[in-house]
Amino acid sequence: MTKHLVRLILPLVMIILASSLVVTPAFAIGVYDMPNLTPGSTWVVDKGEVISLFNEGKISSALEDLAKQTGNEVRIVTVRRLDYGETPESFTKSLFEKWFPTKEAQANQSILMIDTVTNGTAIISGDKVKSLMPEAIANSIATETLAEPLRKGNKYNQAFIDALVRFVAVLSGQPDPGPPQIAETVKVEGTFKKAEETETIKGNATAWVVGLLIAATVIPMATYYIYLAIQPSSDGQ
Repeated sequence: MTKHLVRLILPLVMIILASSLVVTPAFAIGVYDMPNLTPGSTWVVDKGEVISLFNEGKISSALEDLAKQTGNEVRIVTVRRLDYGETPESFTKSLFEKWFPTKEAQANQSILMIDTVTNGTAIISGDKVKSLMPEAIANSIATETLAEPLRKGNKYNQAFIDALVRFVAVLSGQPDPGPPQIAETVKVEGTFKKAEETETIKGNATAWVVGLLIAATVIPMATYYIYLAIQPSSDGQ
């Protein structure tokens, strides 16, 4: 019976392992997997599927208005998993060069990207954008404005809406509203058990474990001896 079960289970295990090796890389995304950019219509590429349709429309509309009013264009990109060896910065830089191959084409462009597996972020911008949005502000948007809602439960929609507000303000020549205010954690009286209570609980747990181990040893032995006692002897008595 054991050999038969092994013959049945072993091939199944091998199939599962092989499938995991094939499927896992399939979810990874490289620059070659990204669609070509449609100027004037593609503002959000949500490969990570973390932005609601309502908010995607809201963000796209705001970015389109920003482009019409200022000439500065921003694309938001989400991916679920990057190719092995890629970082958010290297991926975004390669995508930036794919979508905007020349310095002239890059000048007024920005890409904000997030990898939803690690929540790693990156912003790449052209030279004219950098004159309005210095690196310090770009880093703040990526590491503070985006990161704070994600720390509170992966609130991607809120994170991108907050980032959008700063992008629109800064690239329109208005004052930077800055990162969200992080509320200080108020210390309250702890509800942790005292050391004495912890030791008591630990002692009770130890007693239970020892008791179970003894029972696990004694009960099978007692069962075995009872079984022998009730069996008829070899001479039929």
